[in-house]
Amino acid sequence: AGCPNQQICASAPKGPDPDVEFIRAKLSNVKHKILVLSGKGGVGKSTFSSQLSLSLARSDASEVGLLDIDICGPSVPKMMGLEGEEVHQSNNGWSPVYVQDNLGVMSIGFMLPNPDDAVVWRGPRKNA
Repeated sequence: AGCPNQQICASAPKGPDPDVEFIRAKLSNVKHKILVLSGKGGVGKSTFSSQLSLSLARSDASEVGLLDIDICGPSVPKMMGLEGEEVHQSNNGWSPVYVQDNLGVMSIGFMLPNPDDAVVWRGPRKNA
């Protein structure tokens, strides 16, 4: 029962994900990282994250970034009044959309031509 190739898959050599070091290097300049997650939808993760970001950005001395990777229904653009905005891609990667001078937002919602479209991350977009 099960997958006929189970032994082949299970015996494949396991190694570290090559993207981990790349991502670590990209995030090395970020002093504090706060992760908001839950296994259940509709519990207020996006609302809490948006409000926390706005609160942290009240200090002019801080630079705040909000990353919304909700692949099932990115709602941060709507909550932050950024619907219809688009991120810009350059040689250095993507540039976030700014709510104010010290609060940048990056959301999967900015990359979808239609809010009802499915999200598929492959290749360079996976870790740009």
